[in-house]
Amino acid sequence: MLDRAATALLKPFVNRLAKVLQRYGVCANQITIAGFLIGLSAALLIANGAYLTGASAIFISRLCDALDGAVARLTHPTDRGGFLDIALDFLFYASIPLAFALSDPARNALPAAVLLAAFVGTGSSFLAFAVIATKRGMTSVAYPEKSFYFLGGLTEATETLAVFAAMCFWPAYFIELAYVFALLCGVTVITRLWWGWRAFS
Repeated sequence: MLDRAATALLKPFVNRLAKVLQRYGVCANQITIAGFLIGLSAALLIANGAYLTGASAIFISRLCDALDGAVARLTHPTDRGGFLDIALDFLFYASIPLAFALSDPARNALPAAVLLAAFVGTGSSFLAFAVIATKRGMTSVAYPEKSFYFLGGLTEATETLAVFAAMCFWPAYFIELAYVFALLCGVTVITRLWWGWRAFS
């Protein structure tokens, strides 16, 4: 829901930094992989109780996620790069609830499992829509720069990042945050199913 506003706000800074990286010969795929590894380090930190340091690593990881596309557009975006980006993004998002479950299994395992199940719903509805939209030659007006049809919703990357940050800042409230966000993800799944049903009828 907030991705378009966040992208517009950060775009000037991201584009400037992307030009610097491109000038030094850094390619988009290198940034994608670096961002994923930093994201995994965030999960490892959180699993070991270093929540604030983990939050910092999450933000750096997501900055890389914004930069890889910006660098790709300065050179030549590829399907391979788009595939790598989305696949590693979904693995990163799954790693954070798992990390909280590992940090306190007795308390956090069930809400983390519920949140992961909700992520499966948002991820599968997102990717299923993109596959059929591509098959039909549909393009996204809201996100024309994406390498595939990018379907929005109530819970997008910006909202997910905000919730992850809140979990790191206030880990004692992980249970409440996980259940509330899982519910919002459920709303996203329902709306995407409705959009897909209408769009492909």
